[in-house]
Amino acid sequence: MRRQKGFSLALDLGTTTLAGALLDAQGTVIARARRANPQSRLGADVIRRLERALQGEGAQLQKLLQGGIAALVEELLGRSGAGPGQITTAAAAGNPAIIHLLLNLPVEGLLFPPHRPHERAGEEISPQRLALGLSVPIYLFPLVSGYVGGDLVAFLYAQSSISGTSLFIDVGTNAELALHHGGKWLVTSTAAGPAFEAAEISCGMPVAGGAISDVVIEDDRLRVQTIDAAPARGVCGSGLAAAIAAAREGGLIARDGTLVDPLQVASNLARYLVETESGRALRLYRDARHDVLITQDDIRAFQLAKAAIHAGIDCLLARAGLGARQVEEVVLTGAFGFSLSRAALKKVAMLPENMIDRVRFQPGGALAGVVCFLAQDGAAKTVAALTAGLKPFPLSGTQAFEKAFLNALDF
Repeated sequence: MRRQKGFSLALDLGTTTLAGALLDAQGTVIARARRANPQSRLGADVIRRLERALQGEGAQLQKLLQGGIAALVEELLGRSGAGPGQITTAAAAGNPAIIHLLLNLPVEGLLFPPHRPHERAGEEISPQRLALGLSVPIYLFPLVSGYVGGDLVAFLYAQSSISGTSLFIDVGTNAELALHHGGKWLVTSTAAGPAFEAAEISCGMPVAGGAISDVVIEDDRLRVQTIDAAPARGVCGSGLAAAIAAAREGGLIARDGTLVDPLQVASNLARYLVETESGRALRLYRDARHDVLITQDDIRAFQLAKAAIHAGIDCLLARAGLGARQVEEVVLTGAFGFSLSRAALKKVAMLPENMIDRVRFQPGGALAGVVCFLAQDGAAKTVAALTAGLKPFPLSGTQAFEKAFLNALDF
């Protein structure tokens, strides 16, 4: 894509969250925005949405996504003072399901073997087909397979240099993983569910003022940190993970994920364990308006999500004949909203322990890749070459993955 005068629009179309950025003619980001993907009302994960599309609701899912993107673009334009006619180039990345729903494509190939996309994108889509109120085509990052999408491609494209043995993880409802070893790529995805974005969590909320983003133990108390230092209203993805990590450290959550009996806790931290009408819960904060509680079901949802990623890593490494110690760098991006400390990652056992000290966080990795694409001339050829080298490795339903998943459930 060749840059023109005017503004460029970058979009990361996530299952739970839509993110965007607006660039000026020099390639500098002048506005950023995020909002919930409105398709969530028809299913929190892509499988449920694909099933709804198969049942005849594809047009409705497309309309919801188009509306969400249009609202995001309007917000970006409002923040920058630009008009829609000033956008001269645009690009977007998303997982295969989201791209199929955006274009209202047949979804049978994604739901059933051999799990291949109906279209692989990697080209510009006319504004008439997308109906987003724009006058320019949008380049869609190419899909690798039916389960690995353009969001992972964009994340990898954002890396300035890749060498040695490296692991890249895009954490989300559909978590995607890429292993680089010996100059070759092996990529896969796992169905982690929406817990990493705090969706379908009883006290979950988007990354916004009042969202608990971090929790640590300090002098026999759980100290919470909120976005904008506002009174706590709920937890975002990083807050959920950090709260569970702190509760594990304080002996409030057992290794199997069970909230323990407060009588078994020797410290004053026991006061954070409370009984509610729906069962035992971990209270992070309470005032006259809000009671922020993490329930047993919330912890189980997080366990399922982190186990899926851990199992995916184990299977990728096994396929490549590698051990966790041989991975020189782990780059983590995606749904948390904020980075997690290595100590928290270790306590929730989301990654093999031997690679924790090599983790590096990259906020908004997929969107960063789309921004890089728009800021460079001739980027489409580079993206195509990168995509051609990504070898898919399916995990869903395999005995190896199921065994690794069960082994990764405990903290």
